[in-house]
Amino acid sequence: MHTENTNKRAYTEQETSAYIGMSRSFLRQSRMEGHRQNRTEAPPFIKIGRAVRYLKEDLDQWLDSHRKQTHLVCDGGDHA
Repeated sequence: MHTENTNKRAYTEQETSAYIGMSRSFLRQSRMEGHRQNRTEAPPFIKIGRAVRYLKEDLDQWLDSHRKQTHLVCDGGDHA
């Protein structure tokens, strides 16, 4: 039986990767290294035993915190 991710509260690494559009390698590396200068900070996670899980509400807040309100402009004046 397949359950849609929208009904789940805690996501696996693979589900999180698909939900936020980032690679599993990004999640692993940022989890192991913590916050580093000039790197995107990883979303918060929880550990249950050896299992790593990401809460949907944390992922939504993390995505919202990276929202940009202005348009990006390239050197040539074209909009990105």
